[in-house]
Amino acid sequence: MTALLDVNVLIALAWPNHVHHDAARAWFDQLGPDGWATCPFTEAGFVRVSCNQSVVGRAVTPQDAIAVLDSLTRLGVHDFWPVDQPIMRLPESVAARLQGYRQITDAILLMTAMQRGGQLATLDSGMEDLLAEDDRSSLCVIPV
Repeated sequence: MTALLDVNVLIALAWPNHVHHDAARAWFDQLGPDGWATCPFTEAGFVRVSCNQSVVGRAVTPQDAIAVLDSLTRLGVHDFWPVDQPIMRLPESVAARLQGYRQITDAILLMTAMQRGGQLATLDSGMEDLLAEDDRSSLCVIPV
């Protein structure tokens, strides 16, 4: 099953000084032949967060962040997933569990993974709250 990596996993993978780099890397290294994916939301989020010096620990330009992302996509079997469904098509089981504005992007990422028969990989165990028990296979929470 292909894993759609959320922004926090991409950041942890890319920046060795990230507190969860080792956990993300160990998880990434055991990915199977189905590989991993990014989407416009996760790629843009990666560039945005990478340019935040307090997260990365140094100044990173958008161009540098894009170059790092490009290097990451050359690791393993990578696929790009367009987000081609409107938010109105969120699975009812996910939409019913939304509690606030901070979960909207997470819900879209979950919808994208579910639509493609993959799973969303994250470091955020709170995302489990967006899924019914029957849908939990659509989420992989990387242990830290």
